[in-house]
Amino acid sequence: MIRTVGTGAWLGAALLALGAAMPAQAGQTVKVGILTDMSGTYSDMGGAGSVAAAQLAIDECLAAECKGMTIELLSADHQNKPDIGTQKAREWADVNKVNAIADLTNSAVALGVQKLAVEHNFVAMFSGPATTKLTNEDCTPNGFHWMFDTYALAAGSAQAITKMGGKSWYFVTVDYAFGHSLEADSAAMVTSLGGTVVGSVRHPLGASDMSSFLLSAQSSQAQVIALANGGGDAINAIKTAREFGIVQSGKQVVPLLIFLSDIRSLGLDVAQGLTFTEGFYWDQDDAARAFSARFQKAFQGRKPTMVQAGTYSSVLHYLRAVAAAKTTEASVVAAKMRQLPITDAVMRHPAIRPDGRVIHDMLLVKVKTPAESKGEWDFYTIQATIPAAEAFRPLASSSCPLVKN
Repeated sequence: MIRTVGTGAWLGAALLALGAAMPAQAGQTVKVGILTDMSGTYSDMGGAGSVAAAQLAIDECLAAECKGMTIELLSADHQNKPDIGTQKAREWADVNKVNAIADLTNSAVALGVQKLAVEHNFVAMFSGPATTKLTNEDCTPNGFHWMFDTYALAAGSAQAITKMGGKSWYFVTVDYAFGHSLEADSAAMVTSLGGTVVGSVRHPLGASDMSSFLLSAQSSQAQVIALANGGGDAINAIKTAREFGIVQSGKQVVPLLIFLSDIRSLGLDVAQGLTFTEGFYWDQDDAARAFSARFQKAFQGRKPTMVQAGTYSSVLHYLRAVAAAKTTEASVVAAKMRQLPITDAVMRHPAIRPDGRVIHDMLLVKVKTPAESKGEWDFYTIQATIPAAEAFRPLASSSCPLVKN
């Protein structure tokens, strides 16, 4: 019998489902799908690396709690299109009988999949999307937001840079749910600390030419040009800012979301001095180094991004919950996931809240100069640790119906 944690009708349903659920024991297949960007703007931060991370989690669990189980891993490219992503998730749930879907990378795709999670009876775990809607108005009992969100990014970068004197801000924002949410949360943080937002401009996802957007930002006279985008868009914007002399002129270009893979693509000559928020860094401690060495061996000699690390953590915790609950019934496993502690090499001081937000320590990092770097992946100096309780939107401010219940 599952011990009840918290309140709400969905937990009651989970308990009732337990009696009829099929046991996840030797002979039964547990199916996990990685729905990600395999070829577009976000493919380096998630993509095939997230599939490799999920396989590491499967192998680890099969050697321990999941011994004797059969676990099948599926993957697909959502192409950053909500209709394609939701269609694939629906097909996986109805035809392939997938029990859990992880990564997602794109906020618009994630919001669509979130709505399917309860209706089609699977668990959804988001390590790539950033929109806070996933654990607010669009929350579900089967959905878990694992690594970062736009509030956490604002609590790190926007707060630190405003306190250091960057008082006037201009946003260059990707024009969909993720960018809108990131700009809104960061702007709110800036104004709460006495700063001002002097303007913003929006660009399409996957913009090949960022020059007009950066020129608008430059002409604003703002001290800080904040990039509310990610992946290839952030890379292109930073390169353009260097080419136009914007960084050299004394303006601070702040990528509100950027990844280890992006810094590698940019090179330290271009990326040096950038300050931003990270959820995981391969060199932060011994446990992170050990996990990252395993990942590097498994995936093209690369260190993991925080999305890939989050995919590993979420899939491992899900599988442990399946093993403990002895069922793949989504509502029961989701309840067990909230009950079990998260213990892995990725998360520091983690906990799962009733709204599905996985809180954990975040890091404020600064990119090293080429002279400071001691190796191929030695990119960051950790400036500060943001405690889990401070890094994410307070539960009291949540608009998630599960919290209200």
